[in-house]
Amino acid sequence: MSTDETVAPPVDPQAAHAAAQRKIVNRLRRARGQLDAVIAAVEGGGQCRDVVTQLAAVSSALDRAGFAIVSSAMRDCMVDPASQAEQGLTPDELEKLFLMLA
Repeated sequence: MSTDETVAPPVDPQAAHAAAQRKIVNRLRRARGQLDAVIAAVEGGGQCRDVVTQLAAVSSALDRAGFAIVSSAMRDCMVDPASQAEQGLTPDELEKLFLMLA
C-alpha cells in the first residue's frame, strides 16, 4: 500500500444501522409530504399531468425506501446471521422481500 492510500476506520455496526434507519425514515417522511401534496392536488382539482407526476414521485420514493430497508436487512444479516434467522429473515426471505419491490 502506498502512503497516499487511506485506510477507512472500522465501522461500528450499530452506528451504521442507526444511520441507515435515519435515512430510511427521512425518505419516508419526504414521501409522506409528497403524498400530502398529491392528495391536496386531487382535492383541489389539480391538472391530471401534475397529479400523476407527483404520484410517480411518491411511488418512486416509497420504492427507494423499500430497497433501502431490504438492503439494510441484508447488511445486518451478513453481520449477524443468527439474529436475522431468529427474526425469520433468511437469505430466501430477503430475496422474496426484494422481489416484492421489483
